[in-house]
Amino acid sequence: MAGHSQFKNIMHRKGKQDGIRSKMFSKLAREITVAAKTGLPDPSMNAALRLAVQNAKAQSMPKDNIDRAIKKASGADAETYDAIRYEGYGPGGVAVIVEALTDNRNRTASSVRSTFSKAGGALGETGSVSFSFDHVGEITYKLEVGDADAVMEAAIMAGAEDVTTDENGHSIYCGFEDINEVSKALEEALGEADTVKAIWRPQNTIPVDEEKAVSLMKLIDTLEDDDDVQNVYSNFEVDDEVMAKLSA
Repeated sequence: MAGHSQFKNIMHRKGKQDGIRSKMFSKLAREITVAAKTGLPDPSMNAALRLAVQNAKAQSMPKDNIDRAIKKASGADAETYDAIRYEGYGPGGVAVIVEALTDNRNRTASSVRSTFSKAGGALGETGSVSFSFDHVGEITYKLEVGDADAVMEAAIMAGAEDVTTDENGHSIYCGFEDINEVSKALEEALGEADTVKAIWRPQNTIPVDEEKAVSLMKLIDTLEDDDDVQNVYSNFEVDDEVMAKLSA
């Protein structure tokens, strides 16, 4: 597994849960509002909105919050957000991709650049690291949905490209342009997914030691704490011994 998901789990365990949930709901609401503005404010008629709402429900976001986020898109004072991708290198030359939704490009760029610099990294040009990632669809299910073989069979029939299963659940990957088609086929076979989203999946990972891992964890945590940042992806990897120390 890439470092992003590993350390995200660690930080969630160590952080203040209420604060984390509040910030997560805020980011999910922003995604819902942006999706609702791209088409009809009806999830059944707007694929992007359907996925945003589905992911919000998977995180136990209250229905009232979801409805408010949808209505906000049609309000006269609705904010306009730009989707921006930043790319750079963290400690140890590890590649990092940052996705943001912002109403102020200058503020967000300055904040992200400063975070990289303070961590001993550097922000690069667009395309400077994304070539080493694949932009794919990721569809996740809890373990209880079925064993690895059953999920694999369903994924193959749905047209997916890869499946991984670990203690956190099943992750099914497909081409970016196939997300809606594959997720609908999987829903018929396995039921509604936990999450359905586009991610940047590293083609290869870079092993890092404990010192670099701690620095990278702080970098990613600081980036994710930024209100404008929606997602952070990286290509570092740590071994089980280091993971055990960081999880303690």
